[in-house]
Amino acid sequence: MRALLLRWLLNTLALWVVSELYAGVYFAPGSGLDDYLVAGLVLGLLNALIRPILLLLTLPLNLLTLGLFTLVVNALVLWLVAWATSLEVQGFTGAFIGALLLSLVSFALNLLIKEDA
Repeated sequence: MRALLLRWLLNTLALWVVSELYAGVYFAPGSGLDDYLVAGLVLGLLNALIRPILLLLTLPLNLLTLGLFTLVVNALVLWLVAWATSLEVQGFTGAFIGALLLSLVSFALNLLIKEDA
């Protein structure tokens, strides 16, 4: 249970960092901590439930592009999060760049947490 809560907080923190770093991904004006937490929860759920299905469906294309199509799948997941929450994404390019930054920030946060644990 503790690991699940930690993952949720890391998703939320990563979304907040990306929204601060990149203008193409932002939260609606007046969004509070609850909006960030909901977006982090939705991101975690979509990554656990929808992303594996999308990766399986796009496996031939992913193999053909040597895995680079995974970036497009990540952008689609971020776009779905924006559709379901108060997160705003400016077009597919914004979702693509935002998903790339989100992956990098999440990777860095995971490294920090694993070093401390």
